[in-house]
Amino acid sequence: MITKISSEDRGRAQFGWLDSRHTFSFGHYYDPKRMGWGPLRVINEDRVIPGAGFDTHGHKDMEIISYVLDGALEHKDSLGTGSVIRPGRLQRMTAGTGIRHSEYNHSKADPVHFLQIWVMPEAANLEPGYEEKEIARSDTGSGLSLIGSQSGRDGSITIHQDIDLYVAHLGEGETATHKIKPGRIAWIQMARGMLSVNGETLKAGDGAAIRDEDNLIFSDAAEAEALVFDMVA
Repeated sequence: MITKISSEDRGRAQFGWLDSRHTFSFGHYYDPKRMGWGPLRVINEDRVIPGAGFDTHGHKDMEIISYVLDGALEHKDSLGTGSVIRPGRLQRMTAGTGIRHSEYNHSKADPVHFLQIWVMPEAANLEPGYEEKEIARSDTGSGLSLIGSQSGRDGSITIHQDIDLYVAHLGEGETATHKIKPGRIAWIQMARGMLSVNGETLKAGDGAAIRDEDNLIFSDAAEAEALVFDMVA
């Protein structure tokens, strides 16, 4: 079963410096039917104007992943980490017992466009941590590339939860498949372009909750970039 949330049906917050679209309930946007999917709790698509950003604030007991689509995202945290994340790199921050950080558009001229993803961790009160890696484009055999996992295997970042995070880059007419093991669920978040998943058409900004599907068949791609979460139910 595939249940789509269209881009237009997401929550939205606009603050002048920030245009944010919320797939799940977040901030002032609340829908009791959209509180997450499995351990996946937040997917925000954020656009921040040049030089602006999120002042220092705190988090606890959450895995926070940043996936930059365009521009440069500057990160600083209470662990002493300072970094500028650009397309092609993936960031994971473990909030655990508590961490404070800020996120700014590094550029004074160009906007930054990124996905911020929150995953509920496998346990509370983990030690806070930070990891950033280049996104590997090695083929997994299914046409998707693994970029995050519980074990950090195959060069992926470590996510402290039973979740495998893949990225699919499919050009015009390309196809891919992904097998889902029994008892697991999945989520697809479209970042760019368009494709069909088991006959369901998804475009940029759309998300899809997936349950009781043995295989995902990606087809009818039009310069598509999608994140695929394969996870514990």
